[in-house]
Amino acid sequence: MSRAFVKESEGEWLGDVAPEVAALERFLTREEGEKIYEVRTEKEASGREVHEMSNGNRYALDMDQRWQKVA
Repeated sequence: MSRAFVKESEGEWLGDVAPEVAALERFLTREEGEKIYEVRTEKEASGREVHEMSNGNRYALDMDQRWQKVA
């Protein structure tokens, strides 16, 4: 399918989202169809910040500053 017929948000993946919590919230809100917001942040022993979101999932930035879902 030509990109001309793809909505702007349809081509975006979690790893494409800017490395900012506000950008993650906007992406998740678009994906879920309801407002998703950060519930809390915790810092792992490694220093990585893990963000728990209102959808019950946890997300963190990897070494390349790309969002990933954390188990």
